[in-house]
Amino acid sequence: MTEKTIFKKIIDKEIPAKIVYEDDLCLAFYDVMPQAPVHFLVIPKKEIASVSDIGPEDGELIGHLFAVIGKLAAQLGIAEEGYRVVSNCGVNACQTVKHLHFHVMGGRPFGWPPG
Repeated sequence: MTEKTIFKKIIDKEIPAKIVYEDDLCLAFYDVMPQAPVHFLVIPKKEIASVSDIGPEDGELIGHLFAVIGKLAAQLGIAEEGYRVVSNCGVNACQTVKHLHFHVMGGRPFGWPPG
């Protein structure tokens, strides 16, 4: 039996999180180590390890996640000035939780390359 990820435990309400949004398909909550004045994560309730594991059957789900990102960015006041959406994929990209998630950050200027 595979051990639950921290995100699965949040989905299952086994550990607390400051939830911003929830529906049948996804959950959004504030990052515990924010990198911007507004920093939340959007995760699917379906367990998908990373971007590399998204299948053709997940197209509608991924579209829904991005629609939620846009809606929350507007509600939290970062849509007009701009925001960054990041998904780390794999060890070299610093993915620490093997559950697909999108970091949404805004409320400050970002440079490029990120760092």
